[in-house]
Amino acid sequence: MRSLGVLFSCAWAAVAIRVDWPVKKSCETPGDIVIGGLMMVHEREDTVVCGPVMPQGGIQAVETMLYTLDIINKRSKWLTIGAHILDDCDKDTYGLEMAVDFIKGSISNLDDAEPTCNKSQVKKVISGVVGAASSVTSVQVANLLRLFKIPQVSYFSTSPELSNKQRFEYFTRTIPSDHHQVQAMVELVRRLGWSYVSIVYEESNYGIKAFEELEVLLAKYDICIAVKEKLVKDSGVAEETVYDNIILKLQTKPRAKGVIIFGSDQEVAGLMKAVRRCNAVGTFTWIGSDGWSARDLVSSGNEPEVEGTLSVQPQANPVAGFEEYFLSLTVENNKRNPWFVEFWEDHFKCRYPDSSPTPYNIRFVRECSDKDKLTKDDIVFEKQLQFVSDAVMAFAVALQNMHRDLCGNFKGICSRMNPTKGPELLRYLRSVSFEGLSGDKFRFDNNGDGPARYNIIHFKQTTPGIYQWVTVGQYIEGELHLNDSEIFFNTGTLLPPESVCSLPCSQGQAKKYVEGERCCWHCFNCSQYHVLDSEDETQCIHCPAGTLPDANQKLCKPLPEVYLRVESGWAIGAMSLSLAGIIATLFVVTVFARHNNTPIVKAAGRELSYVLLSGILLCYSITFALVIRPTNLVCGIQRFGAGFCFTVVYAALFTKTNRISRIFKAGKRTTKRPSFISPRSQLIICSFLISFQVIINILWMIVSPPNAIHYHPTREDNLLVCSSYIDASYMIAFAYPILLIIVCTVYAVLTRNIPEAFNESKHIGFTMYTTCIIWLAFVPLYFATGNHMPLRITSMSVTISLSASVTVICLFSPKLYIILIKPERNVRQSMMQSKRSALKSGTTASVMVGALPVAHPIVTSESLMRLHQERTSCSEIKTISGQLTKYTQTSPKHQTEKNAVNCNST
Repeated sequence: MRSLGVLFSCAWAAVAIRVDWPVKKSCETPGDIVIGGLMMVHEREDTVVCGPVMPQGGIQAVETMLYTLDIINKRSKWLTIGAHILDDCDKDTYGLEMAVDFIKGSISNLDDAEPTCNKSQVKKVISGVVGAASSVTSVQVANLLRLFKIPQVSYFSTSPELSNKQRFEYFTRTIPSDHHQVQAMVELVRRLGWSYVSIVYEESNYGIKAFEELEVLLAKYDICIAVKEKLVKDSGVAEETVYDNIILKLQTKPRAKGVIIFGSDQEVAGLMKAVRRCNAVGTFTWIGSDGWSARDLVSSGNEPEVEGTLSVQPQANPVAGFEEYFLSLTVENNKRNPWFVEFWEDHFKCRYPDSSPTPYNIRFVRECSDKDKLTKDDIVFEKQLQFVSDAVMAFAVALQNMHRDLCGNFKGICSRMNPTKGPELLRYLRSVSFEGLSGDKFRFDNNGDGPARYNIIHFKQTTPGIYQWVTVGQYIEGELHLNDSEIFFNTGTLLPPESVCSLPCSQGQAKKYVEGERCCWHCFNCSQYHVLDSEDETQCIHCPAGTLPDANQKLCKPLPEVYLRVESGWAIGAMSLSLAGIIATLFVVTVFARHNNTPIVKAAGRELSYVLLSGILLCYSITFALVIRPTNLVCGIQRFGAGFCFTVVYAALFTKTNRISRIFKAGKRTTKRPSFISPRSQLIICSFLISFQVIINILWMIVSPPNAIHYHPTREDNLLVCSSYIDASYMIAFAYPILLIIVCTVYAVLTRNIPEAFNESKHIGFTMYTTCIIWLAFVPLYFATGNHMPLRITSMSVTISLSASVTVICLFSPKLYIILIKPERNVRQSMMQSKRSALKSGTTASVMVGALPVAHPIVTSESLMRLHQERTSCSEIKTISGQLTKYTQTSPKHQTEKNAVNCNST
């Protein structure tokens, strides 16, 4: 028996040697008009021209075309359509060779002077061609058919290149272009959150064109390509190392878990076997193209390798009635399909009686029997047969519409359609609109492509050990709809694997890109006062002064403005002091106004007193300008007012002290009245002194206009201040008033020995001493509080108010005492008597701030002038002169002689 088996094997081997392969066959059906069909009945093979029979995309596609023609011819009353179907073995060169048959009839019709011997040969005129399946073959065939103006409708060719109607004018397809498929795949990648993927693409028109579009779209959405590898067409089946090298290259970028594979089923099947050989099962998640997904050739036997795949498939529904039709076929009842016997043998692994030997059926020992029947359980149907049926239907509808317009009710082909003109048929073809056998409505788009409708299918384990392709979403006209709960990845979870080169940087971190990588980076922290640049994520930018980074270090948020607010305790305290001062000053003004013509008011110098009180009111009022929110106008008022109010006060005091000094100096020399001591002269002098401050302020504002600015002494400070506050320039406003204070103080010192009866100079002196002490305390406080603006402004306003208060108390309280409490002394006679008694007694009355005189009325320089003006007796003048000599250390002899001369002259 063993020897017989060996002899049997040898006999079959001998038969195999004599096999004539491939055998050119054609499937033909009669009809008034014949359309061609170019199908990939056999698989592509490296070692021979044609490989084994292809059950799904081959035999089932042929039968779908025949089945659709049967239904069309049953429905048609006026026209029948026949077929002439050839096999291209999924090879572009062989397919082009087969396509030459389609143009033989057209060539004979081009030449009316054809030799008589050729006229006896009947040649079929092909009106159009359905096919090819492969984009590579369709490109070759389309270039040939275009020369003879034969319309072509492909059902599986998806290359975007074929949408170019300038190159492929007569090419049309029922399946959508890969341009839409690429968009759907990129949307799928984005939905999964991937930013770093690898691409494996077939080295063919189908793969290369898709890869070019993938590159553009992925870059548009900042998705980087980690590895890009080519699947060399027609070489993978023979060379396992080609596929192994691709998987090894993918493993060099382990963070790129997502891999897009754009190829055909045979190449991808070899790649999946390499995944197992390289121990890469579960390492990657595949995004598949329509060329290989949902194909048993890829998934059968490679289930763990393919598991988790998400694929984009043109949306197709089953062709109504086709499954029942196909399952009813046998070799005996399907003689019109010359390749069906090969399918039968391959499916049942048997040798059909009297069948022609092929390189593949010679291996089968068992002879096929009548018990072999096709059943639904052992047949896997191609899911995209709708596109084959729609391609046949498109030709049928176009021919019927053309027949209706050109032949009317003529049954069969009229002369106007014999032969059919390609350009005219193409025009009818592009405008068809019908409902196919799948129940879907169909029409071509502007590029002659099918509508962009896709199913998102997923290969997963539905039950233990059972794997299936399951529809989990759709991509319709640019919108992706995905049922995430139905997707189960090979990672063992519902969550998609992470396919990113580098994780996103944390808040407040910038990127430093790895050289040569757009999606790979290292993260580094932005420093304390920096934020991430919104336009350049590799840069940290410094927040400008007055701003600080937010918690996420993304934005520079402005710091709140710090200024002395009216409702704050500092401001309320300063304003309360000022308001009390204003009330007190207004009270003094009111008292003086009501007793304007009394001796005490006149003796105090009414005009200068009112000027002095006005200045004091300004001093108190300036506080309200200091505590409100700084603006340019407010800053101008502050700058002008702070110095001006003091100038008014101390200009008046200077005028007073100067007048007293001049009167007593003149009294030592002569009884002649000194010049410029009248009220009018005093006002002019005072105004002249004030005008200096006005000129200084005007020049200062011209040179340096007042502005409200934001001052940042530290990075975390944002002070809203007037520009003069940030340095010593504000002291310009006080320079002139300080000079007046110094001069007044000097005069106060010089007139300290004036007889006590003339004690107004002492009050002025005490005022100036106290003022100097206040300002000596203020200046260091002002510069020490530069970063505490509320305190600085408050100290300034309080200092101004205190200076004004000292002036009010020291200069005006003694006069108010006389006016309000001792009105009996506010008479001219009393004052004159007191003058004389005071001069004769030589007693000293101490006058202190807050301790008002009791025994003696106030006698001012005004009283002294009245003594001169009333021509006091010589004896009195001598007494006065003696007193003056005592206090001024003047020689008695010299002074006596001088007084005698003056008396004599009088």
